[in-house]
Amino acid sequence: MLLLKLLMYLGAHAFVPPGPNDLGSDLAVFLVIYGLVMDGNPISLNPGWSAPQGLIGSHNKYEGDTSPTRGDLFVYGNSWKLQIPQFQELFDLQPDAATANYDIRVMAQLRKITFERSVRTNPYFFYGPLFMANHTAEYPEGILDQFNLKSFFGITGESGAFVKKDGWERIPFGWGKRAIGDEYGIVEFAEDILYFTSEYPNTITVGGNTGTVNSFTPIDFSDLTSGVYDIPTLLSENNIACFLLQTAQLTAPDILKGLFADITEPLGILTEMTGGLLSSLGSCPQLQEVDTTRMSIFPGSGATL
Repeated sequence: MLLLKLLMYLGAHAFVPPGPNDLGSDLAVFLVIYGLVMDGNPISLNPGWSAPQGLIGSHNKYEGDTSPTRGDLFVYGNSWKLQIPQFQELFDLQPDAATANYDIRVMAQLRKITFERSVRTNPYFFYGPLFMANHTAEYPEGILDQFNLKSFFGITGESGAFVKKDGWERIPFGWGKRAIGDEYGIVEFAEDILYFTSEYPNTITVGGNTGTVNSFTPIDFSDLTSGVYDIPTLLSENNIACFLLQTAQLTAPDILKGLFADITEPLGILTEMTGGLLSSLGSCPQLQEVDTTRMSIFPGSGATL
């Protein structure tokens, strides 16, 4: 049976174009366009493009190992199903329901745990170059408690006996966008990476296991970028954001060749988008190439960073 729902688009429901006070549009635009080009359904936009890849086919393009709740692809055979033990691990980092808040500090702690687990259990682990929080008057920096954490992931039941209900994932009632003036954009994303790095330096590592567990081998950023970036350079000003955008731009042609017979149009869209975002960051180090040949020692690296 085909069900149709009429949508009211006048009056209070009229379309309002994005404005300067909306959610961090730079990061949103990057994620949407990058996801569409790499894994979306471009046939619906242009019949000349290839078949959709989908998020299930997005490993090392749009998602990777060390997910907070999803398993590593080469360990579980998929990277999209929530693993109850991993959710339990996250949940247990804030055991007191009265004070639980799964904020950036907790997620940084979890990143260390997931990184070390992948090194220990996934022979093909590859780690290439945040999470939502609710804003209230009492918690201007946001709070994500146990109830809402479970709601996000479609989890029911009590700790120790959690049940995952597929299709029940949701944004909790009463949640809205981040506070005006506190939008989460590219710069804020970079600041979170810097915080992760200050707490757990492996966050800024690039490398992977070489076919056996506990064989993690890092790649020197200077070698990867022909001397343009090293750790001190990356940690300066907006350079983390510069590096991420430049890497997406420079590695896109090789990735897209495996997806499209003609990469001209999707590459043009991605290049225009990343170029605009890079301009908004101001002065970035001039990265001309990323030496992806150094990834060949990692069997789990696939085609991309």
